[in-house]
Amino acid sequence: MPTLDKVSLDISVVLGCTRMPIHQVLRLGRGAIIELDANEDDDVTILANNFPVAVGTVVISGNRIAVEVRELLPRSPDKR
Repeated sequence: MPTLDKVSLDISVVLGCTRMPIHQVLRLGRGAIIELDANEDDDVTILANNFPVAVGTVVISGNRIAVEVRELLPRSPDKR
């Protein structure tokens, strides 16, 4: 398994998204709140290197936030 130690992988979790004009983005300051098209009970998309790999749900336990993987997404034939 020593070769796995050298693999780099960026994991992201997407709860929702929004669109806004660039002039609004440029005016955002620290602590700005951006409204998303989702709420805390919606599924999240889990990305590996910006590629969707799974769907999950947000789990809150005390002051910790985690993501529970519910479903692995099928890989397209060209990504295998």
